[in-house]
Amino acid sequence: MVGPNGEQVGIVRVEDALRLAAEADLDLVEVAPMAKPPVAKLMDFGKFKYEAALKAREARKNQVNTVIKEIKLRPKIDPHDYGTKKGHVERFLKGGDKVKVTIMFRGREQSRPELGFRLLQRLAEDVLELGTVESAPKQDGRNMIMVLAPTKKKSEAMAEQRRARTSDAGHAAAPADAPEAAPAAETAEAPEATPADQAPTT
Repeated sequence: MVGPNGEQVGIVRVEDALRLAAEADLDLVEVAPMAKPPVAKLMDFGKFKYEAALKAREARKNQVNTVIKEIKLRPKIDPHDYGTKKGHVERFLKGGDKVKVTIMFRGREQSRPELGFRLLQRLAEDVLELGTVESAPKQDGRNMIMVLAPTKKKSEAMAEQRRARTSDAGHAAAPADAPEAAPAAETAEAPEATPADQAPTT
């Protein structure tokens, strides 16, 4: 039997173990039933279950599911559209997600697979700092597919996003400067007396 603090009590009869559990207001829990002899421990089973549930919930919260995003391109894509698509790929990779890039060939384009290959190579080079080629370009029917993997793990990307949000929230807007005091009213000077205003001397 094992005591509540992990200490070895030794081999005891079941009746004695139950008595010790009752005296300590604890439960007698069999932790290794297949051992010879079986091992039991004195513990607060309700508290044990509660702590186990908390650990399981925390593990689920920290569990990261890798998501594969997909971007579709045409072999003769417009430069502006390419920039937009590349921006999406960069955003996905920064978020820690894999990206499946698909080149769609139509009609005569199927006879020019090198166009799609060069486009995928160009994209991989443009996002080299954020992701690496996990699956090299390969033909799949009318399409050509390449998979990019982020250089940062999903958990690291999520942690960075949380830190960024916290940092943004901490930077409160600086209070507006107090309005400058209105200039003091100028004191009007009394006009000088003109000769006509002066009393005549006798």
